[in-house]
Amino acid sequence: MGLNLGMSNSKSKTATDMPIKILLVDDNDSNLMSMEVALEKEGHIFFKATSGREALRILLKEEDFSLILLDVKMPIMDGYETAELIYQRDKLKDIPIIFITAHDYEEAAMFKGYQAGAVDFVRKPFNQQILRSKVAVFADLYKKNRLLKQQEEKLQIINNDLKLLNLDLEQRVLDRTIELENLNHQLRALNLSKDQFLSVLSHDLRNPFTALLIASGKLSDDNENLNPAQIKKLSEIVHRTSNRLLDQLNEVIDWAKKQSKKANFNPEKICLVNGVEESLELLKPNAAQKGVKLQNRIPKNIFVKADSLMLRSIVQNLVTNAIKYTPQGGYVIINAQTIENMAAVFIEDSGVGMTNEMKEKLFNENSASSVLGTNNEAGSGLGLLLVSDFVVQHGGTIDVESTVGRGTTFKFTIPAV
Repeated sequence: MGLNLGMSNSKSKTATDMPIKILLVDDNDSNLMSMEVALEKEGHIFFKATSGREALRILLKEEDFSLILLDVKMPIMDGYETAELIYQRDKLKDIPIIFITAHDYEEAAMFKGYQAGAVDFVRKPFNQQILRSKVAVFADLYKKNRLLKQQEEKLQIINNDLKLLNLDLEQRVLDRTIELENLNHQLRALNLSKDQFLSVLSHDLRNPFTALLIASGKLSDDNENLNPAQIKKLSEIVHRTSNRLLDQLNEVIDWAKKQSKKANFNPEKICLVNGVEESLELLKPNAAQKGVKLQNRIPKNIFVKADSLMLRSIVQNLVTNAIKYTPQGGYVIINAQTIENMAAVFIEDSGVGMTNEMKEKLFNENSASSVLGTNNEAGSGLGLLLVSDFVVQHGGTIDVESTVGRGTTFKFTIPAV
């Protein structure tokens, strides 16, 4: 969009270049000729009429006159009547009229003339110098008015261009702001995906590695006191756990790739008892090491629509915490039931329990950095934040009930099929 800030155009005529058009009205041709001769040296353009009606006809076709010299005494329609009819048209009411009269300037006649719209009087026989002087005044005034009007029109064009320019700038700023907001949203999503990926790696793989280290440590440090059956059992744990860890790591990497493609999660139909059992597989050595009974009591007829990796992460984090805060010889039971179109999963333990203050901190992003059980064993709290986020992504909810010294039950819901 171009913006023309110039006040003139070399290709178009300015007000000072435009000719002065004068309408001469008199019923006497000699008077018309005298007026034209007196003014022709000024280079004006003349239109002549011998009656009021003829003058009105000319004004119907030509409107941009600078001045009208109008005889007062004319047959049929005198100058006063002609002036009144001229000024009835809005486009003509700004044309100045000088009355030409053969009579003296009587006060009553002058008042009538001014009332009809006259701006001045010239008496016959007129003095050519006086006539030229008066015409020159109104010609100069006409040019100045035309110039002022042209300047106003150009200023209006400039103002309109500026308004359009401002609107264009505002729209560009708005578009840029929206673009930046979208980029920020994408960056936040990428950061969230990164945080989730790191959290999954941290919490889903840490505990299986612990079981792997325990089994391999016994094989390494106590092999002389182990019989062949014990060695075989520990070797199987190491082998099975290593394979499961590799599979789980590959799944996490695949899941992270989907996250980068804006696929927040990939829900699929899962038999809940089987999905939970796969999640518990890597945690069984930990539970056995601590003497905690791990029981999967989920009915076989419950199916859910869930992201398999997210579901495993939810279960492993909650069960890991349950094992962690359950004393030797305790239990962790996983059960489920359908409630309308959701599956409610319960993870119950016989652990140390939590106070109300601890429960309030569980899913609080600002307070979860140090979650303690009543045995003062610290946890990072990040796993529970991840669990809450994954549950919410499935459209579910998570809650906890706990009594100090009697245990804790976590409940979360996900869509049932």
